Amino acid sequence: MNDVMICLAELKDAPAVAYLLSEAFVEYRPLYTPEGFAATVITAEQVETRLSEGPVWAAICENVIVGTISVVRKGDSLYVRGMAVHPAARGQRIGERLLTQTEDYAKRHSLSRLFLSTTSFLDRAIGLYEKFGFRCVAEGPHELLGTPLFTMEKLLLHDDLRKIS
Repeated sequence: MNDVMICLAELKDAPAVAYLLSEAFVEYRPLYTPEGFAATVITAEQVETRLSEGPVWAAICENVIVGTISVVRKGDSLYVRGMAVHPAARGQRIGERLLTQTEDYAKRHSLSRLFLSTTSFLDRAIGLYEKFGFRCVAEGPHELLGTPLFTMEKLLLHDDLRKIS
């Protein structure tokens, strides 16, 4: 795979982000409830709404969006949602780069943690989250429209906190 650039998605990118979500999750469709799948593989209009709620980043290779991640602030935390890498682009560390982008954003905004909800059948994603420092926590939500979920978090240390300890 050639160079991949991470940048903020724009309104014009919404259809491509929606298409990427569809391509990335279609193999898991039988494991979701129909409603849970529809809430995961959102439409271009729903991507546009997300763009108004917080940053959405796109990983672009040869003018094609091959990865995405979006976040929304929840108090002193950043909720990570809609992360996907196209199946043909997996194994290129794109997911790591997208997570680094979100962590850098959270630190610049003095947020204390990242958190996300995922399903037990997304093994590759869970492995990436664990490698990146996420750990399972008891908080919900525990299901997405009938599809079981669990929550993972990563507590963030900021430079000013490291100096104190």
